[in-house]
Amino acid sequence: MAKVFIYPLNSLILADLVERFGHKPLTMMSQIREKVTGLSLDSPPMNITSEDPKLGLKYAAIEVPAGVRGRMSLMGPLIEQTEAAIIVENPPANFGCIGCNRTNELIKYLIRSKGVPVLEVKYPESDDEARDFVNKIAEFLETLPREKPEENEKAKEEGLPEKEGKE
Repeated sequence: MAKVFIYPLNSLILADLVERFGHKPLTMMSQIREKVTGLSLDSPPMNITSEDPKLGLKYAAIEVPAGVRGRMSLMGPLIEQTEAAIIVENPPANFGCIGCNRTNELIKYLIRSKGVPVLEVKYPESDDEARDFVNKIAEFLETLPREKPEENEKAKEEGLPEKEGKE
């Protein structure tokens, strides 16, 4: 199962497609859920911990706006986990979070420079384009490995001693 970063960051459509093909979508919703349900958040109106600004500095310089660093403190860890990505270009405002354009450009740059497989598709504007959009995403997701080879080897190695001991 590949960890697939999706852009726009909170697109339920893309997250659902990724899950249907047996992969894990890396989304803003998962980061927000973890943040608000975790015990580290002790001042709810601010919704940040003392570590969040430091984490944001790992991805964006001190000179960039605070909003960029704040968003990057959420998105940066997802980018580090990314094994593949789907980027939808020119989405309308109601197709996921648009947020700060500087953050969006930084996220796309970091994804592209990571060297993972990336599918970049144009947002569909007609029924035919929508079918092509879904088909391209499906083809891309089919090419991704279902299981990491390392995990498969470890599972085999762990299974061998059990079988030997039973025989």
